[in-house]
Amino acid sequence: MEFNSLPEDCLSYVISLTSPRDACRLALVSSFFKLASQSDTVWEKFLPSDFLQILSRSVFSIPFSSKKQLYFNLCNPVLLDGGKKIFKLEKSTSRKCYTLLARELSITWGSNPLYWTWKCPPHSQSRFSEVAELRTIWWLEIQGKIAASMLSPKTTYAAYLIVKFADRAYGLDTLPSETSIQTSSYQWRGTAYLRFGDEQKRSLEQLYFSNRIQVLRSRVGKEEEHVPRERSDGWMEVELGEFFNSGVEGDVKMGLKEVKGHHLKGGLIVQGIEIRPKFSSSIVSCTNSWK
Repeated sequence: MEFNSLPEDCLSYVISLTSPRDACRLALVSSFFKLASQSDTVWEKFLPSDFLQILSRSVFSIPFSSKKQLYFNLCNPVLLDGGKKIFKLEKSTSRKCYTLLARELSITWGSNPLYWTWKCPPHSQSRFSEVAELRTIWWLEIQGKIAASMLSPKTTYAAYLIVKFADRAYGLDTLPSETSIQTSSYQWRGTAYLRFGDEQKRSLEQLYFSNRIQVLRSRVGKEEEHVPRERSDGWMEVELGEFFNSGVEGDVKMGLKEVKGHHLKGGLIVQGIEIRPKFSSSIVSCTNSWK
């Protein structure tokens, strides 16, 4: 039997069992497929089940005339919860991504102006109002928390600390920082090096602590080490770890800390922590060619 002989609503239901990318591709087959693939039946299936709640939490209204338009609007960053979170859908799979902005994080001594300052982001393209900049401290600890139910189930996620380094940054890569992910049934431990600038110009402080780095490396064994990578938005990201969201209730806790060196650190600018599906990337921008 040819698909053209099916009622449009039946074909729409079949298409809704595929993926957003497949639905856009099928729209190119014929005018009949195009009509079926653009129906609200298809795109409501791709929207998260809590999309109405997400809309109610949005700082700005999101206009839409169809569920397809709403879907693609949600593929762009949406500011939630008074500007403390950013939500977006992964375009090709409809999986959820969240960014916990700096005000949503727990930053040890973050409210003390002697150690941290809160300011407008250093470039005009930011979608939020505040970032946290480390003035000077020896105890560096940043933690974030999100309910597992807010994320897509049956999905492997990774968490990334989004940062920049001020020109005066110092002491951040002297020792490795400890990273962690914790769910109700899983724990991940790793290390990260907050490296910045020209690695050829190593300071005396770094040389002084080089033996301690080797000691810590021997202790962590096979734990993964991560370094900052540049993003398409001009920021850097450091992977904190990964986890599989099985759909079980509970919180996902993630963090970075360096509290063993007892040396001063400064110049770290924190945007937030992004939680996104493991095999997606903000380093390479998604193409709009199949929209």
